[in-house]
Amino acid sequence: MQVLGIILIALIIVIILVYLKWRQIGDADIQFCIEKHTPFIVEENEKSRVVFSAEFEIVNAGKQCATIMDCFVRSQLPYEQFDGIEVRGKVQLAGVPREDDYFEAVLIQKFEKINLTVKIELIDRNRGDIRNTLRHMVDVPVDIIYQHTARHEAALSKKRLVLSAKEIASLLDLELID
Repeated sequence: MQVLGIILIALIIVIILVYLKWRQIGDADIQFCIEKHTPFIVEENEKSRVVFSAEFEIVNAGKQCATIMDCFVRSQLPYEQFDGIEVRGKVQLAGVPREDDYFEAVLIQKFEKINLTVKIELIDRNRGDIRNTLRHMVDVPVDIIYQHTARHEAALSKKRLVLSAKEIASLLDLELID
């Protein structure tokens, strides 16, 4: 009986030591700092389309390396809310532009920061003068969706970014109507 008690105490001690070691090892802690994005700029301005871009940081505040396997933009501006424009978006590693919409996976070491660039393209649905269409503009919400992994299983997360109608008007020197 005394031997069983010693074995039980030893087992509890081993479990506690494994738990403490596991806590010390830790995991990645990915933080998409969308709310701290740089001001939007006009990257392209053509008759029927305009492209805005901004940068934001991704921080790995954890104790392990992390992988961002995919990252993409999904427009949350339904046709029923504003049918004058089509919204397209993409995300890419800052300073490493790509012509396609492919997001190349990136490693983020512990305590490291990287910058991503988000591009939001607004296209006049009638291929007319986008400046006239944007005078009636509403806010453009987009979700930045990203797949990440580290010691934990791969997961999808998302953050909301809004390109406001006022910001669009200010950047293009337009007066909003409505």
